[in-house]
Amino acid sequence: MRVTTLLKKLLGIKHLVVDDFDIDGGALIIDVRPRWLRLRCSSCRRRCSGYDTLESRLWRHLDWGGVRIWLRYVPKRVDCDRCGVVVQQVPWAASATTRFTWDFEEQVGFFAQRLDKSAVELAFGIAWRTVGSIIERVVYRHRPGNPLKNLRDIGVDELSYRKGHRYVTLVTDHATGRIVWAKEGKSADTLKAFFVELGDKGRRRIRTVTIDMSQAYISAVRADLPAAQIIFDRFHVQRLVSDAVDKTRREEWRRLTQVDKKEATKIKGLRWPLLKNPWNLSPTQAERLSSLQQDNARLYRAYLLKACFADILDRRQPNVVKRKLQDWLAWASRSRLPAFVKAARTLREHLDDIVSYIRHRLTNGVAEGLNNKARLLTRRAYGFHSAPAAIAMIMLCCTGIELQPVAKTILR
Repeated sequence: MRVTTLLKKLLGIKHLVVDDFDIDGGALIIDVRPRWLRLRCSSCRRRCSGYDTLESRLWRHLDWGGVRIWLRYVPKRVDCDRCGVVVQQVPWAASATTRFTWDFEEQVGFFAQRLDKSAVELAFGIAWRTVGSIIERVVYRHRPGNPLKNLRDIGVDELSYRKGHRYVTLVTDHATGRIVWAKEGKSADTLKAFFVELGDKGRRRIRTVTIDMSQAYISAVRADLPAAQIIFDRFHVQRLVSDAVDKTRREEWRRLTQVDKKEATKIKGLRWPLLKNPWNLSPTQAERLSSLQQDNARLYRAYLLKACFADILDRRQPNVVKRKLQDWLAWASRSRLPAFVKAARTLREHLDDIVSYIRHRLTNGVAEGLNNKARLLTRRAYGFHSAPAAIAMIMLCCTGIELQPVAKTILR
């Protein structure tokens, strides 16, 4: 078997011919060319006539046993009737303008899904920014043609990718459980950019939008999706009430320490028992809460308000829930607990959007779960220097792209 034939089989690339090889500085340089005789456009893949010849170029391929492999070829430019003068298509790379083969980029993408970019940089011997560029090309090749097509129910949330209030807005499709869009920022204008990309038809198809209680997102949805139903995430709604309980506890602690320190010790250590669900309480915690009515009536009232609110949201009838929430808001407003009076004012303003959770049973749980995965990516990378780098990694790992390690079979 000739050496060039062996090299071709080891490369395992279709439509490729090996002409010669050379060794330079410990690296193996293989001279290759496309098998097809007619030149092809790298944009539309149509056959076309040649235009001129460029200088010799090298493409980095996967290493063989620690030996660096380069593919060398003298590319040409073609005159395409549709695309104009462009570089020809080559079978071993996305285009003649890149410096890496298909297999190399796919392998980098596979490891980038599982390792931080610094580890990928060290393993493949490429620059940190080059890893990000390769990730962007891999995502572009493997993502669906139009991820914004046929969206019906979406979730919107933000993610901090770097210290200093650096955020990206993420849009999730509830039907697929995948992130479909991301952009730097968390303002109303950021979300409006998504609606612009969605188009008029796409906006009319949106039925529900699950969000937290961010005023910026609320205003953007109401302005661009007037027919869509906003659903406030149950977790964020209940957290508003839980925060009121915790604030009331702190106020009582400060008041009692100034009046009677002995009475203050009776509510010491009640932070987590007050916030827990009743079925998650330990026997000791349950006993302490049972005596809270005699120890501190104001704090016991706050605990009852929180427990009743959670019980209302567990119900299934929207009309019943709305009526009981109105009763709860009246109770909270006259509770003489400032934290609950303020929370009731906020909840009353968005009552219909809270009740819509009962009707549709949608939450931001899917979006929050994907955000936790994206947040893990930022921690694994110790933060990202730019939003595009963070978004590229999020799209690689949170949009359903499944990459496999490159494996070749030597055919007989």
